Amino acid sequence: MAIKELLFGGGRFNTIIADLGLLIGRLGFGLAMAFNHGLGKFAKIDMITGMVGGMGFPLPGVFAWLLVLTEFVGALLIAVGLLTRPASLALGVAMAVAFFVKHGPDPFADKELAFVYLVISVVFMLTGAGKLSIDSLIHRGK
Repeated sequence: MAIKELLFGGGRFNTIIADLGLLIGRLGFGLAMAFNHGLGKFAKIDMITGMVGGMGFPLPGVFAWLLVLTEFVGALLIAVGLLTRPASLALGVAMAVAFFVKHGPDPFADKELAFVYLVISVVFMLTGAGKLSIDSLIHRGK
């Protein structure tokens, strides 16, 4: 790999460096979401249900569980690179609701984290997990 390509990139996204970057991004994003945001919500499911109902969602108990499972299980799936695009879509929808609905009227500083998680979810929806993932192993097995 030439120094110029390392510093400025190149026309190729399909490199081990790019795949390593996706792996590090998936692990950081997925584990932070799962353990800092998803795991603790299991113990607060009644509060989450009330919050979801307060936003006007029908079947707030169902949507609360979908949120908690998405933020924990979906984030772990992203971290290991399994079903990365569907899990990123689900997490992106959850973060869009957090950004636009739950924190809609709040100043940007209060909803910035939801925005960052939304953007990262979109990145993984578009790129997939990369070669260093379970998705890639399954795809290669075809």
